[in-house]
Amino acid sequence: MEPKSTPPFELIADRFQIAQLDTLAPTPCPCGRSRRAFMNEENEVASMHLVEIHQDSRTHYHRRMTELYFVLEGEGTIELDGVSYPLRPMTSVLIKPGCRHRAIGRVEDHQCPDPKIRSRGRMVRRVKVGSR
Repeated sequence: MEPKSTPPFELIADRFQIAQLDTLAPTPCPCGRSRRAFMNEENEVASMHLVEIHQDSRTHYHRRMTELYFVLEGEGTIELDGVSYPLRPMTSVLIKPGCRHRAIGRVEDHQCPDPKIRSRGRMVRRVKVGSR
């Protein structure tokens, strides 16, 4: 099959896909704004997100999804089940289902959710401040 390209740049072939994250439109998310690749019907596995963390990010968790964070630039902290840890470039974080989390600061990171997010909000559970 001849690979097909869909704008913004995302190449979809039988056995691989390529996406140019900086050309994808941002989507609001609990952390700030996310540019999401590999969200098409041909992919049932994971997705890749380029995320701009905002100061007003909200604590949330996922029932079935594991997230991998890789910090590209900036510094801040990540709260994991109520405990804060420093974030800086080259920091990686694996967040398992059920872990309440949020990143705080001026941070840009890659996130790799597995399984991929199916629809906005479906796999995200917001947590009220102070709840456990």
